[in-house]
Amino acid sequence: MTGVRCAVLTISDTRAPETDVSGRTIVELLESAGHVVARRQILRDEPKDVHEAVLSNLGGVDAIVTTGGTGITSRDSTYEAIETLLDKRLPGFGELFRSLSYQDIGSAAMMTRATAGVARGTAIFILPGSEHAVRLAMTKLIVPELGHVVRELRR
Repeated sequence: MTGVRCAVLTISDTRAPETDVSGRTIVELLESAGHVVARRQILRDEPKDVHEAVLSNLGGVDAIVTTGGTGITSRDSTYEAIETLLDKRLPGFGELFRSLSYQDIGSAAMMTRATAGVARGTAIFILPGSEHAVRLAMTKLIVPELGHVVRELRR
């Protein structure tokens, strides 16, 4: 399946459109695979804003990919902002991502709370803010399976 409609949300207190390398990478990889980026937004790492932004995209797109806010600093709150929306979790995504990351960066891979799940029939992928991590998740996990994930959600 091609043409999956996606929203890309960058969660960062410091990124602007011209410095959002991770968001731009997600968009480029999705579009080069034939998917459609229907919405792209940069949000501050404020749980209420992130929660509302994800909520507003549910039903309007087939998948939401976020970047940023998955670490353990006091400002990293993407996981908390989104996980309560998930009807189903895909623990295999986070497990595979951390395994792949471990091969690249070693034990620091345990500090990401990257995860995925489904909310109201929309696939959600929560990625770290690092461009390298985004490229890894997109090329090894999300792009190869996105069509399949959405097909399963429509069954």
